[in-house]
Amino acid sequence: MKTLYFDTAATTAIAPEVLARMLELLGGECAYANPSSAAHLPGQAAAAVVASARVEIAAELGCEADEVVFTSGATEANNLALRGIALAHAAQGRHLVTSVIEHKSVLACCAALQREGYEVTYLSPNSAGWVEPDAVARALRPDTLLVSLQHTNNETGIMQPIAEVAELAAQAGVLLHVDAAQAVGKFAINLQKIPIDLLSLSAHKFHGPKGVGCLVVRNRRQLRMQPLMHGGGQEFGLRPGTLATHQIVGLSAALSLAAARRATDLAHVGELKRRFLQQLGCLPMQVHGEMARSSPYIVNFSIAGIGSDALINQLRSDLAIASGSACSSGAVEPSYVLRAMGIEGEPLYGAVRLSFSRDHSLAEVSAAVERIGAAVSRMKELEISEVK
Repeated sequence: MKTLYFDTAATTAIAPEVLARMLELLGGECAYANPSSAAHLPGQAAAAVVASARVEIAAELGCEADEVVFTSGATEANNLALRGIALAHAAQGRHLVTSVIEHKSVLACCAALQREGYEVTYLSPNSAGWVEPDAVARALRPDTLLVSLQHTNNETGIMQPIAEVAELAAQAGVLLHVDAAQAVGKFAINLQKIPIDLLSLSAHKFHGPKGVGCLVVRNRRQLRMQPLMHGGGQEFGLRPGTLATHQIVGLSAALSLAAARRATDLAHVGELKRRFLQQLGCLPMQVHGEMARSSPYIVNFSIAGIGSDALINQLRSDLAIASGSACSSGAVEPSYVLRAMGIEGEPLYGAVRLSFSRDHSLAEVSAAVERIGAAVSRMKELEISEVK
């Protein structure tokens, strides 16, 4: 029996069209050349490929081509955004605002900055899973440099009020960084219409290759960010190292493909999620987070009396899903995101995340529900037999 993969929030399968474009480039005459080697024709050809990809990405996101800085993914982009701004503008202030439900790449970076003498205000979400704009407004200070807020939470799928926060930050003269790893390629983001200063993304979240992403830096010349690394001066001096031409093309191809079919994909994935919740409704389940603000691509839920680790273990060869827990040094830790929402007890330790993509079918959703139901039945039977 084939394992059904429903962990697309972790990574998606690369789209066939994207893979074909990457292979075409890898087999081409300019694939091996270094885009920074501008003194000869092969290098110029590779540089032209990168430049074209940069223009395509910028057109989709509503920014200038020279505001797109290529990275290895959103984790690096998040670190570059926070540290790059903090180090460059420490004389203007040493205070940042974020939330306790951010991706660990943001939280760990903020913790590191705190150890270096910066102050960070960590906002808590409401019980529905989103940070209220008024809380952001109250946290702003004269020395606040940056607000960093996730667009769509990677565990719950709850979408934050980015437009409202962007307006608040702009009015206060504070920069806004948005981790959009779970949003770009799924939802329309036009930086001409919303004042986001820094935007992070990863290609592998929308059917592109792993190992490539970017940080969009609006008004890059005025921001004068500091790089994380030093070396060859590539990416406008913000990210040294030889550019991975084929991965960059994979990123631009995946983003263009996602944009072309966004409305169709949203409708399809929305129906997948609706059908999943409808069919799984026969079990005593609890969905975490406000459904009205939830991305159709992610659902986080728990089943009464069923632990997440035990359920995932029962399903390990049948269904690939994620736990709300993370194992570190042999100790199981409950989800800090759900705990921040006030979720405790069985729902906290039973939380699992199932994530959808355009590649899934309604038949696969029904099969996933059947496998979850069968696993729960087996676990209940084992529990009964142990009691006897």
